[in-house]
Amino acid sequence: MSLTPGQATAGRSAQDRPPTELRRSLGVLDGVAIAASSTAATTSIAIGMGAIGTIVGLQAPALLLLAFLPVLGIATAFARLNRSEPNCGNGYTWVGTSLGPWPGFLAGWVTLVGSVVFLGYTSAVTGSVVLIFANKAGLHSLAGIALDPTSTAVSTVVGLVVLAGVTALAITGVRAATRLQFGLLVFEYAVLLVFCTWALVTGRQDFSWSWFNPFEISSGTAFAQGMVLAVFFFWGWDAAFSVTEETRDPGDSARGGFIALFAMLGLFIFASVAFQREMSLPELIANGPQALPYLGAELAAEPWASLPLLALMFSAVASVQSSVIPTARGLLAMGRDRTMGPLWTRIHPRYGTPAAGTVVVMSIATAIALLAMAIPELSDMLLAAVNAIGLVVALYYGLTALACAVRFRAARRDGPREALLAVGVPAASGLILLGLGGYLAYSYLTMSDHIELSPDNGWFMLSLPVTIVLSGLVMAAVAKYVRRSPYFTTGRGTDADALSLPMDHTGV
Repeated sequence: MSLTPGQATAGRSAQDRPPTELRRSLGVLDGVAIAASSTAATTSIAIGMGAIGTIVGLQAPALLLLAFLPVLGIATAFARLNRSEPNCGNGYTWVGTSLGPWPGFLAGWVTLVGSVVFLGYTSAVTGSVVLIFANKAGLHSLAGIALDPTSTAVSTVVGLVVLAGVTALAITGVRAATRLQFGLLVFEYAVLLVFCTWALVTGRQDFSWSWFNPFEISSGTAFAQGMVLAVFFFWGWDAAFSVTEETRDPGDSARGGFIALFAMLGLFIFASVAFQREMSLPELIANGPQALPYLGAELAAEPWASLPLLALMFSAVASVQSSVIPTARGLLAMGRDRTMGPLWTRIHPRYGTPAAGTVVVMSIATAIALLAMAIPELSDMLLAAVNAIGLVVALYYGLTALACAVRFRAARRDGPREALLAVGVPAASGLILLGLGGYLAYSYLTMSDHIELSPDNGWFMLSLPVTIVLSGLVMAAVAKYVRRSPYFTTGRGTDADALSLPMDHTGV
């Protein structure tokens, strides 16, 4: 009987571990912190409630609840696959093994590109939130430079400073990063729960059970758009699986992901109802990304009214950091299979983290943010890319769920319960997300008769995820025919034992 990496390392001290193992220092709470920070519930609530209200009106609670069901099925697939094959490449590795190397590489590629685009876009958003809070604290200029949160240039520079800081923390060790994230999360959620409870009790709008009725959504297109956006709300819980090789027990990754996922559901439903109790639909749409600070200003006087803004700032910082961590580790998994270059497998001799890859990810995101600042059209393109990321997230989750159903198809002989959990639920969840993504892609294709660089042009919106997929196929061809990666022969990813990594003498 072979042992899993977690079983093989159990019971050995840090000094006894061979130098081929990633440091297993993380536990369930670390997984919760990484998953919850990556999901960035406070940021999603603050920025996304207005967007989802624009699409489906007051049916946001219904959409969030419905979207949770296939996402829970995807989480079940992740947990079962992780138990069978713990690997920081997760979807890239699992899909490659079960469905083939081409869809496997594509699953890894689309989520990596989506994360880097998200980092580039979020830098300016993060900087703007930091500047708003600085203005509230009385700091309006620094070294003769006006700290104007409406200035794209200043917001981007401040956001990039934050990105550099969290990148440095991610390099020095995931444990240190998760400690910071856990502290930020406790503050964020405390503020969010207090203000949402306040709004729920004192709100000016009448509560209605119709908010939970999805049949009141105006059209099938609006339903599909709302569902994909709601799935995007939950995106990030799977970050817990990106550090599975640095977790003491691979099962802790699954537990951390599930805890974070159910916590996100509760927060999203609670906040959506609270927002709609305090704000009318026109107010919610009009305030858009400022909905949470607006809620604080409506309910409290200064300085208490600034607490939601501070929570939003903490959430933005934590989400940037938690996006850097899984992206670099996904590239590490691809690098050790030679589907990407050897740069991504360089491990810091002291900290035992993929430092070089982390710095490169930060550098690419920085370049995207700076180009967006210089080219207004690119800024529009980034906004459209963020809106379209939901499509590639649906593709990634859908492929991973189908990979689970294919890998464990023999479980159908183990009784109805095993057949349902290992095959039925993952397959149904994957097909639902792929179907929603396909329907939304068709809607984008038919909503316009020409292409235009605009976030509301259907052809342009569709062109972005299509470009990500096509570039992934090109990179896959390079990996197969130029790098001659063994991944395209076996479909299997390698694990941490394929690398010579430093021994853990620090206990971190």
